[in-house]
Amino acid sequence: MKVSTAVLRQPESTPDSRLPPDIQRLPRPPALGRAIELAFLRWEKRQLAPTERFWRDFGFHIVSSTPQRLVARGAGTAPCIAIAEAAGQDRFIGPAFLMSADTDLHSYVEQMGARWLPPERLPAGGRGVELFDPSGRSIWLLLDQRRVEPLPLRQAVTPGTNTAQDTPRVNRTVRTPIEPARVVRLGHVVLQTVDFARMAQWYLHVLGLIPTDVQYLADGSPSLAFCRLDLGSRPADHHTLVIVGGIEEKLEHSAYEVLDLDALGQGQQVLSAHGHRHMWGIGRHLLGSQLFDYWFDPDGFEYEHYTDGDVFTADAETAYSPLEFGAIWAWGADAPASMKPKKSLRTLLRVLKLVRRKAITPQRLKLMSAALDAPARPWL
Repeated sequence: MKVSTAVLRQPESTPDSRLPPDIQRLPRPPALGRAIELAFLRWEKRQLAPTERFWRDFGFHIVSSTPQRLVARGAGTAPCIAIAEAAGQDRFIGPAFLMSADTDLHSYVEQMGARWLPPERLPAGGRGVELFDPSGRSIWLLLDQRRVEPLPLRQAVTPGTNTAQDTPRVNRTVRTPIEPARVVRLGHVVLQTVDFARMAQWYLHVLGLIPTDVQYLADGSPSLAFCRLDLGSRPADHHTLVIVGGIEEKLEHSAYEVLDLDALGQGQQVLSAHGHRHMWGIGRHLLGSQLFDYWFDPDGFEYEHYTDGDVFTADAETAYSPLEFGAIWAWGADAPASMKPKKSLRTLLRVLKLVRRKAITPQRLKLMSAALDAPARPWL
């Protein structure tokens, strides 16, 4: 019998206070305001009916559906988590953030050229402004959005989990219903960008975000940032916005919290039975710790169900770790090839254009390629 000599390992994180001098810190610019919630995401779709079917099977609650507009919420108190409007193309428009009561929206108008949104465009009242990030993506900042009553959910089965050391569930079974994994709330959004440094600084300044985990390339330069909301002493998700250095400007995926692991599993059955395209999961992430399951919507956009994520207060230190493809997950099947740039003539031409207009250097491309191309699980 062949004896394996493989060494199982995980990349180690270093807190900011002990960062070696060869690793560059991600600068923290002064915050212009403070985001307290990722409110909703906005899309344009050529066909709304397939999106509505997917949203229902994925666990959204449809608030309104017309030939022009589709609005959905989760089971929490947010009045809206997703909006899709009829258009001539399928594209992600941008996120909307709920800002703290002490944020002055006028400062974005005066300092950044933001414009006030017409009240009729806001799905839950209040006030809002629109501005554009360095890639040209529309960002909405909102105040005074009304809340709604939460929708009913089954009881979580996690507190009654029996382990080898503790058996709290006696004379009781676990038989959760086969139903969509009811989405409780919108959790996070992941954006890829060519100019990581500029994009990260823009979002940290505009939203007052805190980097929780930063990953760096072999030369010590940051290339990925998991950023959380600044909620002071109130725990915030490990990340609400993730900025990823890459070779294009695009939405990587959006993520939605569900009740527990059984919801994740039953939701997978429902989505599979209804013919939706599975992407990856079930597994557990390393940074953020979420249990996850990824799916494609009818137009190829990536959606994540997750549960059991880490939370941090504002005083927790930023941690740094090397960027490795294997650091995306702790266990589960290998991440799919679709999570990496496709090696094709089209990709090559895109890269050549970026280099030609000096949007990215050959050295940085080489470093990113080295981080992504190394075997993620060489022991498998």
